[in-house]
Amino acid sequence: MLLSLNWLKSFVPFDGDIEELAHRLTMVGLEVEEINSPFEYLKSVVVGKVVECAPHPNSDHLSLCKVDIGSEVLPIVCGAPNVGESQLVPVALIGTKMPSGFKIKKAKLRGELSCGMICSQKELELGEDSSGIWVLSEEFSNLTVGENLISALGLDEYVFDIGITPNRADCLSVLGIAREVAALYSLPLSLPSANVQEIDTPLDYDIEIQSPEHCFLYQARLITDCKIKPSPAWMRFRLIASGINPINNVVDITNYVLMELGQPLHAFDRRLLSGNKIRVALAKDKEKFVTLDGKERELLATDLLILDSEKPVALAGIMGGENSEIKQDSSEVLLECAVFNPVTIRKTARRLSLTSESSYRFERGIDQLLSPFALERAAYLIQTLASGKVLKGIAKKEPKPFVKAVIKFRPNKPSDILGVEIEKDFSFKTLQKLGCKIRKEESSWEVEAPSFRHDLQREIDLVEEVGRIYGLDKIEARLPKVSRTLKDEQDPKVLFLRKIKHWAKGIGLQESINYSFVGEKDLDLLGLEDKEKRVYVLNPLSEEQNVLRTTLLAGLLYAVKTNFTQNNKRIKLFEIAKTFTKDDNVETLCQENNRFGFVLSGSRYPENWPFPKGEFFNYSDIKGLIEGFALSFGLPEMEFITRREHPFLKPAVEIIVGDDILGFMGLIKEDIAKQYDVKDGNLWYADLDLDKIFGYYLKWTLRFKELPKFPASKRDITVVCPLDLQIGSILEVIKGVQCKILEDVSVKDIYFPKDKAVKNVTLTLTYRAKDKTLKVKEVDKVNSNIANTIVKKLNVSFP
Repeated sequence: MLLSLNWLKSFVPFDGDIEELAHRLTMVGLEVEEINSPFEYLKSVVVGKVVECAPHPNSDHLSLCKVDIGSEVLPIVCGAPNVGESQLVPVALIGTKMPSGFKIKKAKLRGELSCGMICSQKELELGEDSSGIWVLSEEFSNLTVGENLISALGLDEYVFDIGITPNRADCLSVLGIAREVAALYSLPLSLPSANVQEIDTPLDYDIEIQSPEHCFLYQARLITDCKIKPSPAWMRFRLIASGINPINNVVDITNYVLMELGQPLHAFDRRLLSGNKIRVALAKDKEKFVTLDGKERELLATDLLILDSEKPVALAGIMGGENSEIKQDSSEVLLECAVFNPVTIRKTARRLSLTSESSYRFERGIDQLLSPFALERAAYLIQTLASGKVLKGIAKKEPKPFVKAVIKFRPNKPSDILGVEIEKDFSFKTLQKLGCKIRKEESSWEVEAPSFRHDLQREIDLVEEVGRIYGLDKIEARLPKVSRTLKDEQDPKVLFLRKIKHWAKGIGLQESINYSFVGEKDLDLLGLEDKEKRVYVLNPLSEEQNVLRTTLLAGLLYAVKTNFTQNNKRIKLFEIAKTFTKDDNVETLCQENNRFGFVLSGSRYPENWPFPKGEFFNYSDIKGLIEGFALSFGLPEMEFITRREHPFLKPAVEIIVGDDILGFMGLIKEDIAKQYDVKDGNLWYADLDLDKIFGYYLKWTLRFKELPKFPASKRDITVVCPLDLQIGSILEVIKGVQCKILEDVSVKDIYFPKDKAVKNVTLTLTYRAKDKTLKVKEVDKVNSNIANTIVKKLNVSFP
């Protein structure tokens, strides 16, 4: 926002240092991005007096003038028809660079010397009149010949370019910034005059709001006998300094009040309106409407319109209609002042790519309690500057009256939050200066936020206000006090998750850190039918991140694709993070689950000497990692059960301990893998539920046992099994024998004979006694018993 310093001083009597003011505003959150001098180009333009004016001897439309500029009298050739003696005029001296880029030089025009230029309003960009030179003496008094035009006309020397954050809509006006300056410097704040003199004729106008959820307040005044003409110089100059081009007095007044008070207004030509009714209603789907810029807009049923008795006349809160604009011959003005739903205006403005000063403010929120004053202020200015007659009464409807926020505030809270001692009296005076009303209670205050501060909703918001006025830059950076050691403060679960990360990195996996947000299409691609459990993001940054992940695989697959794109096709990635599912039974309505997921793809060994080539990750690798994890974190004996049906794995193997399913693993389906550039289909994935595993981890107790004193004896057993017989079934039978000297069983080899639907499984059994060396016959007898038991209880045979 561009802030005119001269305009600001009409609200607060500030006379301090400009640079210091810019710094203080920046420190309270109103960043002054730049200090401009908008009229710097006029530094070599002065007030001159025409002392002589005669016809040019060699031209029928030029005049030879002698112009007094205080220090000397200059000969100037002028082509304006209205130049005459005794006039005070703006004179651009030799060397002046005009806004158009033209540079004034000493020259001869039709044989006569000219040492300067007498300028029009248009040439100086201080008005729209280009019909002749600007006769200053007709608009201004007490001008001094030779004085620089900037100081002579009271133009702004300094204009602040302030970056206003979205939460501070109250500062999108001179009044809003003035409130801040008044609070910072303890200065009085004065409002402009709005003393409207009504005529006896009553206003007969009806307001009908058909969509009250989109329009909270609508009010209008009718002003007759208006004379449309250029605005006075002081108003034009302030608008120009604020980046707004003057048009005519009535339109300029609505823009002036907009910048002054932050309330958008609109002026309709009453002659072009049908009936004595204004309606506020939603548009019809695909309805056409031509706005003030002459463009036809196609509307939707969600766009809000202002209508008379027959037709739409304005796009609410954004831009008026071409069919009701103020023109040079307008005399009756219907002045609108309203408050619209910010969401409604924002959606329409963005969809149509139609941003205006009005929509910019409506989108961020308007001070509803100030709106009646803004209407009176604009009516007063039209009455004063356009000789308008204001009819008696105001047409008004307010379906949603404004309700101020009342906040409980503990006066000791600023000290606790900010870490410095803040006196209660300072907090009280600060909040009062910012417009809050305070009622003190025993242990807390009841603070009523002002209507212009929509961002004050919670106690912490008030603490922030106290802090920024105190000066956040005054608070020294220091570490907080810690009453206990960091070790005592750490959560066991945090340490558990950290330990798993160290383990994963230690076995050669690389950590992948992904966003919690994924695209719904990514979850759909995995075949997950869990839409009713998904947590959707209300305002996602993009459609690729519109839902919280329900599985870690969605993010890991993108990491795999990124690696493949960079020609890294040996993948060993893991991620430890939370997944999210909708749950109405928890306070946050979202169930969070800590998961450990990892993917393997490509070559088992690095593809360089001395490692063997052609060996790729397979099921044994992913299962081996799970078993190693179980040993490292105290999991009981696990069971691996194959499930044929799974949305993205083929096959899928569930990891079970007792009645708990701790996770699953398997080969990702080839069609899904190809979507992420894995062409050979060799992509293995495992996923563990760390919240369940943590329960087992807490029960895990390390025990030490004595090293064996006597040697072990090993025997092999080979059996021929059906293909669908699981190794676990064989191990279960062996375990059931309950042999005291059997120490361990391991799978030595699995062989698949050609053209036979069987497999040969070789097991190695280790025997050891605690108190003696075992004899060969003793071991052979036990081993033979176990082998026969396997054959007896299972559908297997000896080769």
